[in-house]
Amino acid sequence: MIIILYIAALIAAVAFAVLVIFLARTLTAVRRTMNNVADTLEGVEKQMEGITLETTELLNKTNKLAEDVGQKSEKLNTLVDGVKGIGDTVQEFNQSIRSVSRGLTQSANDNTDTAAQAMKWGQVAINLWKRAKKEDIKS
Repeated sequence: MIIILYIAALIAAVAFAVLVIFLARTLTAVRRTMNNVADTLEGVEKQMEGITLETTELLNKTNKLAEDVGQKSEKLNTLVDGVKGIGDTVQEFNQSIRSVSRGLTQSANDNTDTAAQAMKWGQVAINLWKRAKKEDIKS
């Protein structure tokens, strides 16, 4: 029976040794993995510092661009107001031309009969002059 106890103790010792060996290998692999993770995190930290600086610069440039756009927008508003004034002036000018045109049309319509009579009398005068000229030539 004592031999069985020694054999059991030997099996337990071997099993414990195998367990310790596998545990040591696992812990070594975990240590390597953790070192790689630490190196990766250091690299990410450095990259984040660069990204932070670039983001800050980009934000500053964006703010300057927004200010520039605001200033140019104000100048453009002034230009639009000027163009609107020109448009109003052109519209008033067109209304004046229409008014003059209506006046001329009305005047022409009012004097159509007088103009027709003047044309008739002018034609009669031309005919009389031509006759007088023919008689002078015959005589």
